Amino acid sequence: MKRLAAIIAATLVPVAAAAQSTGVLTTRRPLTWGMIFALLFLMLGPIKLLGPFAAATKDCDSIFRRRLATRAFLFSLAAVTIAAGLGKQMLDNFAIPVLVLQIAAGMILFLVALQAVMQQYKPASSEPTEPITLALAFSPLAFPTIVTPYGIAAVTILISLSPTTEASLMLTGVVYFILFLDWLAMLAAHTIVRWSGPLLLLLGVILGVNQVALGLQLMLGGIEGLIAQGAFTPSAN
Repeated sequence: MKRLAAIIAATLVPVAAAAQSTGVLTTRRPLTWGMIFALLFLMLGPIKLLGPFAAATKDCDSIFRRRLATRAFLFSLAAVTIAAGLGKQMLDNFAIPVLVLQIAAGMILFLVALQAVMQQYKPASSEPTEPITLALAFSPLAFPTIVTPYGIAAVTILISLSPTTEASLMLTGVVYFILFLDWLAMLAAHTIVRWSGPLLLLLGVILGVNQVALGLQLMLGGIEGLIAQGAFTPSAN
């Protein structure tokens, strides 16, 4: 296990160094592979998934839940792979700076997280819910609940900063591992919610507030990076 951790660290350190040197995803402390994992876990992880999945499938049997979770997991794998690949290609084709994508990701994360935080102050609606079918595995389960737009942007940024193919593959493995944790969380969602409901509510509030702050940090960091690169300085003609 220690050897595996050392291999992961040695592989992701160049990615962290590239992020720091280019001003992308900058933080007050040096960016480490652990922070990269935490960032991706925050954006793609299962905490935001447990409550909605348990509520949506409360009247379904265990076989249906397993099929829905597995299908959503497979869709998520395909979605994040295709989206990250296309995102990197579009960055290159349209010459979009990675810092601009970071600002866009921060803006989306900020708006989505702020909406989730403010949703707690709205009265609960009693609108009839649609019947649950396996078609929901792709939308809204796989996208945008599991594979969030800002999560895709973060993966695209990190893949673009990867200096080697090995680093890109390792980052892909980290993303797939987080999606695997999502699948396990969906399988155990009802048990987790039953025994940890209040704790999940508290974690949801903390996560929402941190996501609002992270969205602001990404936007400010992207703007600071562009200023440092002279993007807002008029060119002398």
